[in-house]
Amino acid sequence: MSNVLTRLRNRRANPAADDPAQSLVGADSAARGPRTRFGAWLGRPMTSFHLIIAVAALLTTMGLTMVLSASGVYSYDTDGSPWAVFAKQLLWTTIGLLAFYIALRMPIQAMRKLAFTGFAFSIVLLILVLIPGIGKVANGSRGWFVVAGFSMQPSELAKIALAIWGAHLLAARRMEQASLREMLVPLVPAAVIALALVVAQPDLGQTLSMGVILLGLLWYAGLPLRVFLSSLAAVAVSGAVLAMSAGYRSARVQSWLNPAADAQGSGYQARQARFALANGGIFGDGLGQGTAKWNYLPNAHNDFIFAIIGEELGFVGAAGLLCLFGLFAYTGMRIARRSADPFLRLLTATATLWILSQVFINVGYVVGLLPVTGLQLPLISAGGTSTATTLLMIGIMANAARHEPEAVAALRAGRDDRVNRLLRLPLPAPYVPTRTEALRDRLRSRPGRSTRQPEPQPKKRTRAPRAADRPVRRSARTGGDQPVKGARSSVGYGSGQRKQGRRARTLEGQRYG
Repeated sequence: MSNVLTRLRNRRANPAADDPAQSLVGADSAARGPRTRFGAWLGRPMTSFHLIIAVAALLTTMGLTMVLSASGVYSYDTDGSPWAVFAKQLLWTTIGLLAFYIALRMPIQAMRKLAFTGFAFSIVLLILVLIPGIGKVANGSRGWFVVAGFSMQPSELAKIALAIWGAHLLAARRMEQASLREMLVPLVPAAVIALALVVAQPDLGQTLSMGVILLGLLWYAGLPLRVFLSSLAAVAVSGAVLAMSAGYRSARVQSWLNPAADAQGSGYQARQARFALANGGIFGDGLGQGTAKWNYLPNAHNDFIFAIIGEELGFVGAAGLLCLFGLFAYTGMRIARRSADPFLRLLTATATLWILSQVFINVGYVVGLLPVTGLQLPLISAGGTSTATTLLMIGIMANAARHEPEAVAALRAGRDDRVNRLLRLPLPAPYVPTRTEALRDRLRSRPGRSTRQPEPQPKKRTRAPRAADRPVRRSARTGGDQPVKGARSSVGYGSGQRKQGRRARTLEGQRYG
C-alpha cells in the first residue's frame, strides 16, 4: 500500500514520468535545445562583429606561431639569430592591428571621400617602384620598397585602394541608375592601368589577385554577364601571357604539367612540399618537429608555410585551418547580406572573395593542383605588407558588421556590448538611403506595383472640330437647327468619337431642358 501511495505522489509531482509521449517530447526538446540556443545566438545583432573579430584573432595567432616554427633555421642562416624573421613579422602584425583599429573607427562617409585619393596615391607608388634605384628587385620582380631593412610592396596597397574606390563608384552609379557605360568608365580603364603597372614589375600572383578584385566588383554589382565574361577572359589571357613571358615562370608551368620532368630543378620546391605533407600524416610530427624547414623546402616560412602546417600539425591541423577560413567566408558573406548600405555590401563581398581566392591559390599550388605563383597565405605566411593590408581589410569588414541595421539599433538603444566597450568604439551612424533608393523601396513595398516606369504612349492625331460635329438645337424663331454656342465637339476625346448614347442624351437635354 505504501508503494502505491509513493508511486501516486511521484506521478502527481512529475506527470511525464509514466507517459511515453511526454517522455519523447521532453527528449526532443532536450535535443533541440542546443540547436535553438545556437540559432538564437546567430540571430543576435552583434554576432557578425564578434565572429569576424574572433576569426581574425585566431588566424593571426596561428600565423605568428607557424612563422616562428618555420623560420628559425632560415633566420639563423641569414642573420645569425633564429628570431629575425619572427621579429619582423611581429612588427608588421602590430602595424596591421593599428590599421585594423583605425579602419574599425573610421566613419563610412570619410572612407568613401578618401577612396579616389587613396587609389591615385597607390598608382603613384606603382609607378615609383618601377624606377631603378627606388624599387628593389626580389625573386625576379621589381615590386618592393626597402627602407632600413624593411620591405614594403605597393601592389598590396593598390588592391585595397581598388576595392574601396571601385565599391564606392559602383554603389554611387547604381543608386543613380546610370547606364552601363557610366558604370564601367572610369573603373575598368583605371583597373587596367593598375594591372599593367603590376604586370610591368612583373608579378604574376599580384596580377591574379587584382584581377579577382575587379571581377568581384563587376559580379557583385550585378552588371551584365557579357561584361563579367569579357573581363574574366582578359584577366585569364593576361595571366597566361605573364606566366609564359619569363623563363622561370614558364619552367614552373611545365613542371606543374609534368612533375617528373625536372624533379631537381624547377619542380623541386613543389615536390618537397608534397613530401612534407605526406610526412605529417593524420596528426603530424608535432609543433616545431618538422624536417622540411631544415633547408629541404625553400621559402618554407613564406609561400609554402601550408606544407609546414601539414607536416607538424598533420591533416587535422591543415583541415582545421581550412575550416577557419571557411568560417571567415561565412562571416564575410553574412555581413554583406545583412548590410543595408550598398557600398558596404559590395566592398565586404569583394574583400571576402579576394582573401579566399588567395587561400585557394596558395593551398592549390602547395598540394599540386595549380602552378606555383608565389602568392602568400593570408595572415599565415611571413609577409609584412600582406599581413598588414589583410588586417586593414578585415578591420573594414568589422566596421561594416557594426553598421548592420540590427547592430546599429542595438548599440544606439544602449545595449551593453563588452567588445565595443573594451575597444572604446563610437556609436555607428544609421544608414540613410538616397532619394532614388527610398523611392524604389516605396514602390516595391506597394502590392502589385513595379519599379518600371510605364512607357509613354504615342499621341493620337486629332482633327479640328467642325460645325457639323457640334450639338444643335431647334430654333423657335426660324424652325431650323442651330449649333449650340460653347458646346464642345465630340472630336478629340480618346478615340475621336463620342458614344452615341452619351451624344443622344446631350442633345435631348439641350433641346428639351
